Amino acid sequence: MTKKLRVGVLFGGRSGEHEVSLLSAASILKAIDRGRFEVVPIGITKAGRWLTEGGAQALLAGSAEEAPALSEAAETEPADAVTALVPQAAALGGDGKLDVVFPVLHGTFGEDGTIQGLFELADIAYVGSGVLGSAAGMDKDVMKRLFAQAGLPIVKHVSVLRTVWERSPEETIDQ
Repeated sequence: MTKKLRVGVLFGGRSGEHEVSLLSAASILKAIDRGRFEVVPIGITKAGRWLTEGGAQALLAGSAEEAPALSEAAETEPADAVTALVPQAAALGGDGKLDVVFPVLHGTFGEDGTIQGLFELADIAYVGSGVLGSAAGMDKDVMKRLFAQAGLPIVKHVSVLRTVWERSPEETIDQ
């Protein structure tokens, strides 16, 4: 019998799109072929706590506050959590290493290259675009500049910095 590929499905996160990520993850967890893949659910709460197994399932069910964190450091400062998680990340789920992580994080801290950078630093295989592609895709101004430089058609647009908008919304609208 062929060994099942061990897949970590990472979802939740600190983004404003946390709930969308939970819905996406639930769909993936329901549809994934458990005959071919050993699935390790990995959740991140809105507060940034990393959860596995029962804790991740509790997050999907809406009761993550009662769930134990992946590491005690994850409940302290974010920098401490990363320091604690990087060595653990390759062995999430306990008895063996993950073969690949399927990030299902939406928005900031998921689609912007940050989690991809963490995986790169920890030498963890993952699904999807790399750091640069994710970052460029999330930053619409950069993405449109890259498309224009490559000669691809783009729609007319105006990029506005938040500071400019806050300083002068009327001028920005006139633009």
